[in-house]
Amino acid sequence: MSTQTASPAAVAADPVAAALTTLLADSYALMAQTHLAHWNVEGTDFFALHTAFQNQYEELFQAVDEIAERTRALGHYAEGGLQRLASLSNLSPMPAGRQPAKDFVAQLIDGHEKASEACKATEEAAGKVGDLETQDLAIKRRQTHEKTLWMLNAFLK
Repeated sequence: MSTQTASPAAVAADPVAAALTTLLADSYALMAQTHLAHWNVEGTDFFALHTAFQNQYEELFQAVDEIAERTRALGHYAEGGLQRLASLSNLSPMPAGRQPAKDFVAQLIDGHEKASEACKATEEAAGKVGDLETQDLAIKRRQTHEKTLWMLNAFLK
């Protein structure tokens, strides 16, 4: 076993590490957006959404750690820093400030859809090289995003 850690160029050349990096960035962005929604949601659904958003961002915080640690287990450094992760994420920025609760929910739906796509890409990259551990992580993450999507979409009906 080598004690050398791959360079950023090696991460880009490794499809699994590259997919994990995107998944990490998307998950981190979604965690921050969910936290923002938690802080700023108002209205008749405040208590339910405030609690739901807290549960979601806390779950995402644990997921971000798991994704970063999987990247490290594969011999690569995990990305970090707000600006760097934002530049690597596929999520659109969420506006700060006042907006209807349904708009927060709609924006989080978009974020969960993009994170779910990143999970699928990670699952496929890991599957091609027989990396069952990363594939399992991606499948579990996608299941969580799909369940959250169901709940958020049900709120908008």
